[in-house]
Amino acid sequence: MGLFESELRTGQRALSELGTEGAWRAFIRFGRLRFDTPDSNDADGLLFQYGTYSFDGPATFTLDLARQFEVHNGDGDHDHYVQVHCELRYGLTPGLQALGSFVSWFFHDTEDDLDRWAEGLGHRSVWTVIRAFKPAEIRVYQEQV
Repeated sequence: MGLFESELRTGQRALSELGTEGAWRAFIRFGRLRFDTPDSNDADGLLFQYGTYSFDGPATFTLDLARQFEVHNGDGDHDHYVQVHCELRYGLTPGLQALGSFVSWFFHDTEDDLDRWAEGLGHRSVWTVIRAFKPAEIRVYQEQV
C-alpha cells in the first residue's frame, strides 16, 4: 500500500488536494510497477470501477481504483487476494448518478497492454462529467478478499 500512497502523494501536500485526474495518473504509474507474483493470469490486476454505492454510510458516487494481488499458501496454491484501493467519493448529483456503474479489469501477463487499457478508459464519458466535481473524500486502504 505504501508504494501506491507514494504515487498518490507525488507533488501533493495532502491526499485531499489530489483531484480525480491526479489519482488516475498515480494509479497508472503504480500499475506500471511490477511485483513478484504467482505465475497465473490473474495474479496481478488493476480494477477501474464506478457507481453509486452505500457500503458504509449514505450513498455516494464512488470511483474506485484498485490493484489486486494473488497470494499463495505454503503449498503454492491460491490462498487469497490482497486489494489496494483508492476510493474517490463524490456527492450525489444527477450528472454522476446518470453515469450508472461500470467495471473494467486489466491483468498483467495476459495479451492485454496496460497503456491501451488506460487509453481506452481515458476516452469514456465519465471523465467529461466527473471533471466538474471535486472528491468529497479520498480513501486509501488495503483489504484481503
